[in-house]
Amino acid sequence: MADRKPIHYLVIALKGMAMGAADVVPGVSGGTIAFISGIYEELITAINNINLGLIKVWRKEGFKAMWRSLNGNFLLALFSGIAISVVSLAKFISWLLANQPILLWSFFFGLVVASIYFVGKAIERWSLATLLILLFGAVLAYYITTLPPIENTASLPFLFLSGALAVCAMILPGISGAFILVLLGSYKTALDAVHEKDLLLIATLGAGAIFGLLSFARLLKWMFNHFKNLTLALLTGFILGSLNKIWPWKEVLETKVFGDKIIPVREESISPFSFEGDPQFVSALLLALLGFSLIFILERLASKK
Repeated sequence: MADRKPIHYLVIALKGMAMGAADVVPGVSGGTIAFISGIYEELITAINNINLGLIKVWRKEGFKAMWRSLNGNFLLALFSGIAISVVSLAKFISWLLANQPILLWSFFFGLVVASIYFVGKAIERWSLATLLILLFGAVLAYYITTLPPIENTASLPFLFLSGALAVCAMILPGISGAFILVLLGSYKTALDAVHEKDLLLIATLGAGAIFGLLSFARLLKWMFNHFKNLTLALLTGFILGSLNKIWPWKEVLETKVFGDKIIPVREESISPFSFEGDPQFVSALLLALLGFSLIFILERLASKK
């Protein structure tokens, strides 16, 4: 990895903040932001570098060599940005979700529509196989957005699995880790564990997340190395299928209370002209265009890296 200047790490931290902001919204994936900002493959490779071999490098060549082998500066800058964003923006985005959902979803809808174009553009060679894989990814992601949630469960093996699947979703463009926790019925358990400082449950979720992150990163790295076009087609399909989840105008069919949060768990996408109340159509359209344009700006910044 070429040496970077401090300003480059600041840019990476800002990209991490954008990823964190996306991950706070149940239905938007930080992986989408990582992809369109040009750091997705480096992130997968860096996570893939976390293995027992690092200890051998540390023993033989010292901490500096181990840190460089890990691409530690990149990971530190990125995850610092994600953490800052989650801590600082979580309340504001939660407020927007509760008070201005149409405008917030419109912005993210425009952002995700543009990202479909950029991820799809990275496919170097189209074939019947890439098209079928793209359609499969779109149908699978759409199906996931329509699933009814499982009843809340707190068994430790299931929480471990939930942590693993949620973190996999977080690094997959198009699918939200928070939404996966809601579907699996583990969202309330996770929130309660944090509020009540239940170390056993937190450790179980964390262990599952680490296991999922390290194992899934290896799978993604292998897929990029051996089937890059098909992998990109699958990811493009995931993002396309996830649009149903972030369509701004919805009719809420069922909600659930998670602590002090009321989260819709079953919704139906409807036309803005069938929406009860003010559809805020002009404002929503302008914010969708802003989100759409922002992706082009991020992509241009990434190409100038």
